[in-house]
Amino acid sequence: MLLALEGIAGAGKSTLRDRLLAAAAAEDIRLGHIGQFSWLSLGATRTIIGLRAGRPAHSAETALAAVRRDLELHARHNLAPALSMGTVVADRLTLSTACLLALLHDRPVADYIHRLAEVTSARAQLTVLLTTPPELCHTRLSRRPASRRFGEDPPTAARFADLYEHAATAWTEATGLPVLRHPCTDETDLDLLAAVCLDRLRQTAPHTARI
Repeated sequence: MLLALEGIAGAGKSTLRDRLLAAAAAEDIRLGHIGQFSWLSLGATRTIIGLRAGRPAHSAETALAAVRRDLELHARHNLAPALSMGTVVADRLTLSTACLLALLHDRPVADYIHRLAEVTSARAQLTVLLTTPPELCHTRLSRRPASRRFGEDPPTAARFADLYEHAATAWTEATGLPVLRHPCTDETDLDLLAAVCLDRLRQTAPHTARI
């Protein structure tokens, strides 16, 4: 199973990912971790780097072609080998990419979801959208020593949060696959999200054989 964690910066994705990786290891469940992009095409990488920095591509179609090319390579060369070994958790994937494209090129996020969902080999069987309030996310980010990235300022984060809601609905409409929406505001939320995800992992993930 491919499990995707989605949400704005500071929503708790990395915290949830680390909790799942540790819990899976404790139960001898094979759980790998993978990122959002493949970085295997030089041309696509140049475009994606610009997008992540808040710079639109020359056209919406140019941007879409770049991220779709990267997603196809990601599915073939990264996701497929990783999934052959067991379940994989992705820290951001298709929803995040679609939201970035929609924000920078002012087009409906559903359009991008439908086009990217055509790469069926990269579809996450379960997507967890962390709906943590942008104000709390900003507070968390302000405590980090790293400089702020594009999309982390409060106005842009709020726009992203709205786009994620529309993207989640469009994803289920396009694929029939579920999106679990829940905030990650405190330990209680984290415990609940981890428990739900772990239950799915136990049902689908192979266990590591003990020697």
